[in-house]
Amino acid sequence: MSIVSPVVLAATDDGVVNAPSNPDVPARRRSFTPAQKLKYLSEYETACETGQGGAFLRREGLYSSLISEWRKQRDAGLLEGKRPGAAVGRPNAAQAENARLKAQLRRAEKERDTAEAALEIMGKLHALLEQISESADTEKRPGTR
Repeated sequence: MSIVSPVVLAATDDGVVNAPSNPDVPARRRSFTPAQKLKYLSEYETACETGQGGAFLRREGLYSSLISEWRKQRDAGLLEGKRPGAAVGRPNAAQAENARLKAQLRRAEKERDTAEAALEIMGKLHALLEQISESADTEKRPGTR
């Protein structure tokens, strides 16, 4: 008769579970608090601005599908004000519609900002062309052909 010792899994502060060296014992899934999800989302979006999103995911051991799911939860307001360990769940129909409309608004605002910048550039170009045209006209007038 053999004695089986209990298996102890140790979780670090960031939710990583250290599995024992015994391959017969599967490691437990990582779980994240709402605060951790918001922190990872913020860090990921900052990394994406510099083109380092993939490197961030690899470094943290995260999947892009997690980021997508957490972004939906954040946009639906499911992560704000939750205490650690609170269940987050999926957004209901109203929350999902709200998140979809917020995303649509963000896209429209970005397009508006791009259009405003383009109009500003066009205005400056028009003024510059007018200035060049006027200076060319004044150079032609005094001289003869």
